[in-house]
Amino acid sequence: MSTGAFVGLALLALVVIVLLTALAQSLNIVQQGTVGVVKRLGEYQRTHEPGLVVIAPFIESLQRVDMREIPRPGDRQEVITKDNVVVTVNATIFTQVVDAKAALFSVANFDVGIDALARTALRSVIGTMTLDQALSERERINTDVQQQMEVVTDKWGIRISRIEIVEISPPPNILAALALEKQADQEKRAKILQSEGEQQSAINVAEGNAQATIRAAEGEKQAAILRAEGGRQAAILDAEGRAQAVGTVYGAIQQQAPTPALIAILQLDALAKLSDSYNAKIVVPYESIGLLGAAQTLRSVLENAPVEDGADDE
Repeated sequence: MSTGAFVGLALLALVVIVLLTALAQSLNIVQQGTVGVVKRLGEYQRTHEPGLVVIAPFIESLQRVDMREIPRPGDRQEVITKDNVVVTVNATIFTQVVDAKAALFSVANFDVGIDALARTALRSVIGTMTLDQALSERERINTDVQQQMEVVTDKWGIRISRIEIVEISPPPNILAALALEKQADQEKRAKILQSEGEQQSAINVAEGNAQATIRAAEGEKQAAILRAEGGRQAAILDAEGRAQAVGTVYGAIQQQAPTPALIAILQLDALAKLSDSYNAKIVVPYESIGLLGAAQTLRSVLENAPVEDGADDE
């Protein structure tokens, strides 16, 4: 092969290589979730959405920018609180590029810038809080850090979606003191709850006793009312019975037309029955003395009266 033919083949191969290289540079694929920023000789030209992107070879370049939300785990760092306690803090920052041009040309490296900005914001926010506030107000820390970072990242075309505090760790001696404080607080709460329970129990027992006393008094009242009502009914029935008995006796006596002698004998018989009782004394009204004398005289007359013939024959 002559020298001229060899040079021709070499030039042809070089042309083919250049054409293939130019074709490879001019045809680009932008994946979903990213955009392509086209620069011509280092100057921004346009932003392409996902899909096929054709650029001018050798003079234009394509840089892909991820537009998805990206979690950025931060490194552990020591921060001093307002009450001079050193705590170890770690946070995760969720960012998203919303303006690819600003993200590429407003800051040299937005990944490094976001990391440095997050460290500064965490130190600034936690430095204004005490240890107790830092441990109990994580939402406030998230909000304050996000607000401080957004002042800068908005200029970079980057949005801070949210910030999550992963860890806030005090020194071991502070943790031991907090554990003792928590234990004392729990014991205090337990004693308070126990005393409240005992108080409520005593109140319930007292109320139960009061209710029982009231019900017992009401029962005794009802029983007394019923006994009184029964006694009254019994007295009424007894009085009615006596009245009926007296009326019956009186009617019978009136029908028989009693004589004074018969009445005296009945009275004398009644006195005799009284004398047979267990009473040691019988009190007789003064007005009845004459009647007793008349009755005794009548009785002696009847005892001395002659017996009839029919009686002797017997």
